[in-house]
Amino acid sequence: MKGFVNKPIRVIIVDDHEMVRAGLRALFGGFPQIRVMGEAATAAEAVEIVSIVPADVLLLDIRLPDGSGLEVCRKLQNSHPTLKVLFLTSYFNDHMVMDALSAGAEGYLLKEINAEVLVRSIEEIMEGKSVLDPTVTRRVVDSIRKGETLGNRAKLETLSPQEQKVIALVAEGLTNKEIAVVMKLSDKTVKNYLSKLMEKLQLKRRSQAAVFYAQATY
Repeated sequence: MKGFVNKPIRVIIVDDHEMVRAGLRALFGGFPQIRVMGEAATAAEAVEIVSIVPADVLLLDIRLPDGSGLEVCRKLQNSHPTLKVLFLTSYFNDHMVMDALSAGAEGYLLKEINAEVLVRSIEEIMEGKSVLDPTVTRRVVDSIRKGETLGNRAKLETLSPQEQKVIALVAEGLTNKEIAVVMKLSDKTVKNYLSKLMEKLQLKRRSQAAVFYAQATY
């Protein structure tokens, strides 16, 4: 597949249902670009396994017996900043999704999706993109348009014109290389713009930048 380059993407599965974990492990067995490195059933186990098992992506349920996946996501932002978090859950409401993205997750998917979409979503977040289930996307955009989230236009306007262009393209899901092509800049220049705007807005993840831009412009 397109996103499969050289080595498999290392994934840890966190879900309190054993059958779900077994099903996901079996599913990924049919995709050589994904390697399951381990699994956990609780928030505490998730934090522990991430500390000892190398992984690229944490596939995380939002509700766990001993806490919230949101808490796990926030905790890992500081200790494992390169780890990408993708929520895979049956639970959904507008505020939960916004909280997940604000916590630093790269995506939010519902368990109804098929195997190919899940695998492609994992590949996309490794490419620097953010992913949302189509149902989630519609509901979140509607929520923003209805004014259920506060705008950040004043903060957005503190960015330079180039930085505003970069964050707009990040919100569209483009990678740094794709942004560089669109803006006719070097990859390094785009990376510098992104680093500066993230610092100005006090953000840590691309997904947070995408949420910020959506809140500021709707």
